[in-house]
Amino acid sequence: MSKKLNIRIFKDKINNYWMLLCLILIIILPIGIGLGLFLKSSILLKNFSLFDLIFNKEWEPTYKKFGLLSFIISSIWVTILSIIIAGPICLLSAIYLTQYANKKFLQIMQPIIDILAGIPSVVYGVWGILLIVPLISKIIAPIFGIQTAGYNILAASIVLSVMIIPFILNILIDIFKNIPIELKEASLSLGATQWQTIKLVIIKKTMPGIISAMGLGVSRAFGETMAVLMVAGNVINIPKSPFDPGYPLPALIANNYGEMMSIPMYDSAIMFVALILFIIVLLFNFLSRIAIVKYQKKI
Repeated sequence: MSKKLNIRIFKDKINNYWMLLCLILIIILPIGIGLGLFLKSSILLKNFSLFDLIFNKEWEPTYKKFGLLSFIISSIWVTILSIIIAGPICLLSAIYLTQYANKKFLQIMQPIIDILAGIPSVVYGVWGILLIVPLISKIIAPIFGIQTAGYNILAASIVLSVMIIPFILNILIDIFKNIPIELKEASLSLGATQWQTIKLVIIKKTMPGIISAMGLGVSRAFGETMAVLMVAGNVINIPKSPFDPGYPLPALIANNYGEMMSIPMYDSAIMFVALILFIIVLLFNFLSRIAIVKYQKKI
């Protein structure tokens, strides 16, 4: 009996060690990525100050000018506009699907959402070229008295917002589905309407999850490459409006890295761009966690 017990204890320890090893690998992975990018960026950082790299807008690698301000501003424009478009759509859709719609309708919509999430980004980019770019150049821009070819920040934001909708929507649906039914029933029994219950009880209860979903959506939007590259215009300038062309950071990496690996300073500059993206995504996630903790303390 004791022998069987010892074997079970040994197997249990082995399983614990395997799970601990997997956890350690998950923890080490982002540290390793960040460290690798930093080491590759060190050549550039030794020759230029961080301030000059981030706040200078001159990008002329041939003359050793590696200002990234234009690319950073373009990325911020595209990310903020895409989350402004996608955020309310995802939130209202998730509320309708979980609180108003028939369960069969939700079952029909779930695979459709999954299909949208699985479409390659290049397909979204082609869709943006065929539909969104002409829509902006021929209909939306003329309304504001603006002439544009349609390859601009607004086109990239619309395409990107469509790309992140299924990603955020799936998270929000899961969050709303896991709200205890007793909370809703208690609110309705006190005389609250359906919308009052959603606004004052369900949304308040799920706010940490909503913040987390939006934060993950921002992270996804900031790092998206191919679709943005195809419709943003890729012009090195600081955009002053959504109708101006832009050149986001991921597009800069995709356009230049393969050709410039043989030039040490240029290669290091591209790695530094990747490091900036990595840090910004970590920062977005960190800030969303802080917002969640602070909100939970209030309630």
